[in-house]
Amino acid sequence: MMRSSATRPPGTARPRRAAKALTASLTGVLVASTLSLVAPAAYAADVPAPTAHYDMSHSGTSLLDVSGNGRNASLTGFTDASFADAAGDAVLRFKADGYAALPKGLITGTDNDFTVEYTVAASAAANSFGWVIGDGVGPWNTTQLGNHIFLSPRSAQGGYTDQVLAAIRVKSGSSNGESRMPAGGGLNPGFTTLTMVGSGNTLTLYRDGSVISTLTHANSLSSIIPSGNVLGYLGRSLYQGDTLLRADVSDVKVWDAALTADQVGASMPTSSQKSSTTAALLRGDVAATMLRANTSLDNVSSNLNLAASVNGVALSWASSDPAVVSTTGVVSRSITSNTPVTLTATSSLGVLTFDVTVIAPNVSTDLDAISLASRTTENLPLATKGAVNGAAITWTSSNPALVTSTDAGYTAPAVGAADPFRGGGLVARPAYGAGDAKVTLTATATLNGQSAQKTFDVTVAEKGRWAPDAGYAAAYFKSDSDEKIYQAATNGNDFFSFSPVNGGAPVITSTTDTKGLRDPYILRSKDGDKYYMVATDLCISCGTGWGPAQSNGSLKIEVWESTDLVKWSRTNGANEGITINQPEAGMTWAPEAYWDDALQSYVVHFSSRLYADASHTNSNNLHARVFYVLTRDFKTFTYPPTEWQNTGYARIDSTVQKIGDYYYRFTKNEEGGAADGLEAGKDIFLERSKVLTAPTTRSNWNADPEKTWQLTDTNMTALETGQQGEGPQIVKLNEGDPNNTGGDGYAFLVDNFGAGGYRAFVTTGGQIASSTQSDRLSRRADWNVRPVGGLPASPRHGSFVSVSQSVLTAMREWSSVKAVSSTTTLTNQGRTATATVEAADRGDVAGTVTFTGEGWTQTVKLDKRIASVEVPATVRSVTARYDGYADNRVTASTSQAVTLGLDLSATVANRCVAGKVVQFVTLTNADTVSADVTVAGAYGSKKMTVAAGKTMSTTFSTRAQTVEAGSLSVDAVVSGTKDGATSFTVATPQGRCG
Repeated sequence: MMRSSATRPPGTARPRRAAKALTASLTGVLVASTLSLVAPAAYAADVPAPTAHYDMSHSGTSLLDVSGNGRNASLTGFTDASFADAAGDAVLRFKADGYAALPKGLITGTDNDFTVEYTVAASAAANSFGWVIGDGVGPWNTTQLGNHIFLSPRSAQGGYTDQVLAAIRVKSGSSNGESRMPAGGGLNPGFTTLTMVGSGNTLTLYRDGSVISTLTHANSLSSIIPSGNVLGYLGRSLYQGDTLLRADVSDVKVWDAALTADQVGASMPTSSQKSSTTAALLRGDVAATMLRANTSLDNVSSNLNLAASVNGVALSWASSDPAVVSTTGVVSRSITSNTPVTLTATSSLGVLTFDVTVIAPNVSTDLDAISLASRTTENLPLATKGAVNGAAITWTSSNPALVTSTDAGYTAPAVGAADPFRGGGLVARPAYGAGDAKVTLTATATLNGQSAQKTFDVTVAEKGRWAPDAGYAAAYFKSDSDEKIYQAATNGNDFFSFSPVNGGAPVITSTTDTKGLRDPYILRSKDGDKYYMVATDLCISCGTGWGPAQSNGSLKIEVWESTDLVKWSRTNGANEGITINQPEAGMTWAPEAYWDDALQSYVVHFSSRLYADASHTNSNNLHARVFYVLTRDFKTFTYPPTEWQNTGYARIDSTVQKIGDYYYRFTKNEEGGAADGLEAGKDIFLERSKVLTAPTTRSNWNADPEKTWQLTDTNMTALETGQQGEGPQIVKLNEGDPNNTGGDGYAFLVDNFGAGGYRAFVTTGGQIASSTQSDRLSRRADWNVRPVGGLPASPRHGSFVSVSQSVLTAMREWSSVKAVSSTTTLTNQGRTATATVEAADRGDVAGTVTFTGEGWTQTVKLDKRIASVEVPATVRSVTARYDGYADNRVTASTSQAVTLGLDLSATVANRCVAGKVVQFVTLTNADTVSADVTVAGAYGSKKMTVAAGKTMSTTFSTRAQTVEAGSLSVDAVVSGTKDGATSFTVATPQGRCG
């Protein structure tokens, strides 16, 4: 609270009245209340002096005691930036980043009398302590946990949500020994003074001078006061796992005596003082909230956030020029010169005014904001609307067969999402082995009569090497106390043979954002040569309660990519998640992704609550919904998210599988019971649609799946498992997997989060597709949960994906992908030599084969694993060597030598001589050496020498009017030697004379 400078101890860091970076002023009531903020230098005459008074003055790591008793508190985690100047009143802004340790001696415990006055503002519920008397951090109901008295200003505990929670705890026997004061309501708007008075065996809790709760107990304060140098804490809970405080604190006083009700009222800051502090903080917080992507209010180029409330204070907005900045914060991009606008926010505390300058758009700014990968394996996100000013952008391609241009005639579909890229950016990757290809893309932006162009040179990567799937990988987290990503892999091509990889250690541990990772989902890219992983940014073990996790959770998802599931890298190149959700959202849970054939993009969907405004103050209509965004590169995402599922009832944890022409979606009913056609709460249901992004507003058995999603099953797992389920997963089983007996097998998994994690069912695509209200998949005789076993140990909400043998081996060995071996086989037909190269894993082979003979070499590119060459006549022995390929995925190999014969050919024709059939044989020697030839058949044999490059004929008389078709054998060597032995047969035709 504000006080006269005469009471300030020497060496104190005085709150600074720094110049504001944002132009903002208070008018009317606010100005008048600010001028009245002068507190008395001494305490009221009828109020005893406190043993310590912390008005949030600080020096270094000390929170200063301004009572004159010198009992400074020790600060941990805070910096000068943690303290705000609220019109001369210092405020310590607890952001779950620090706490203060209170020194011994403030309360002695010689009797049960004490008083703690605490002036605080908190906008979010959390499991945290505002203050505590006592020491010893530990788990519930242990002796490690110290005895204590605490106050939580805005609790997230059941029965106390958004209310003040206070309790006394003295452990006794097997009981934890905590006695809670009855719930008496929540904080008043802005700063509220909460005063707890202990008098004898009664605790009384005041809110701004009025009693809101009392508790009679049988404990002694002497059992609570620690023996060490720390009496207790501000902002730190003693319960292991609770988060540090998130709140603003302006004043704390402590007495080793019980104040009377009148003294409680006389001691606390006045309502005018608290209103002024609230208003001063509000001014800065509103300004910061307004900015969104803008750097300052003097340089506004995108929409502002004119929140309906900030810090629990309701705001109504007016604009001096609504055509330039609307009362909802929409900023015009149609202006041609910089335009000043005054925005006015009216609240119960008075009026705030903000002078902003809207910058006239420069069309080139939108082009400069475009970032395209220089090399791509995916379709390209060729935006058609500028990210800064909203300019219209069209794209042309130097090679539309490689990358498509914007389609000027594009029309959005009647159902589902429109393509934000309007047909542009579709990539046709060269075949594996064909090499990369280059293309130049030209973006033309137009806005307010301005036009500009920019070119981008992009390399389109050839397709990756394909190999048949030979096993499976899994990613998961383990528990609320172990929120890291673990992986496992199968021992071969059997889905139920998982074991941990990486020695059982976590693969990814978060050191950023919330520092927790849950619900990892792995998706294989549409071309199969890359994996993406998305995960929830949530850390329950860091102390976040489930209430705050849903009301003030992360707006980010964590995203990585990998080619081997061993080495993961962030898609955004930074050690942090990517914000995809909107400020009004309460959380971003269970992100998953699926390829949309129609949009030629990935649909990333997630569960979220949605509040009425960014301050999250409303308490109605907060059921979990499912939203989606689109991406092509897992780096840039469409915004804002589109509502996908909102039936008025809580839904979370959707997963999708396309079977035939339909997408099938498994989702958890998060309600506690039946809801909107869903038979049971906390279990899985099934829907189908032909349009992945079609909206869902009802759980409807009779819905049209070409326009929305049709319900086809519900209450799918609990009747079999006896447990509530979430995090469903559906995996197509590999060919050759012994569990895939009919070739159409699928494994369906459900996370029994209260009983050890995933359980599995085995079904088929046909069974999933045929499920209807009258013949439900989950009610058929063969829908049975498998016995426990074969899955990773204790796997919580995660994912499963098929992998090739190379990736499976890399995971099992936890190493880089190694090249698979190859076998090269050489054959010949005459002087045509053909090499066939096979990889050990039956996958693709690209690269070249080098043929070698006596003094001769020729290299030929493989085509579908085959290379052929014409061998010169001087070469009699040939070998073929597969040279490998640039990606080093298949090892080189060499064939056995093949000896080639002479280059001879023969034909046979029939003639009639004297009514009898005579066979005329023509021999052609295309070789460079003379050949001794023997021709033999059913009617005799003949020998001859055929000179190089010559043709000779001979005849065989059959002495028959009719002969059947048959063959002659031809054997030859180089004249006068045994070299070049050549043998082949030639067909003889049927003949008839007379």
